[in-house]
Amino acid sequence: MSSKKYTTVSIPKPLAKKIKKRMEGTGFNSISSYVTYVLRQVISSIEEEEKEKESFSEEDEEKVKERLRALGYLD
Repeated sequence: MSSKKYTTVSIPKPLAKKIKKRMEGTGFNSISSYVTYVLRQVISSIEEEEKEKESFSEEDEEKVKERLRALGYLD
């Protein structure tokens, strides 16, 4: 038996039909597994974008602004 915990999420039937069509030929055998895969991809993408934004610190931004001022691009 799996130690993972699951929850139930309700989606509108028209969306479920679209998902079933979308998953044809993908190898997914249930809407639940397909939606889980898609959500993991979306969350991963969002987290990656957030990480990239965080990697440019306020200190880094200030250094760039100072350099642009020195070059005459900023007042």
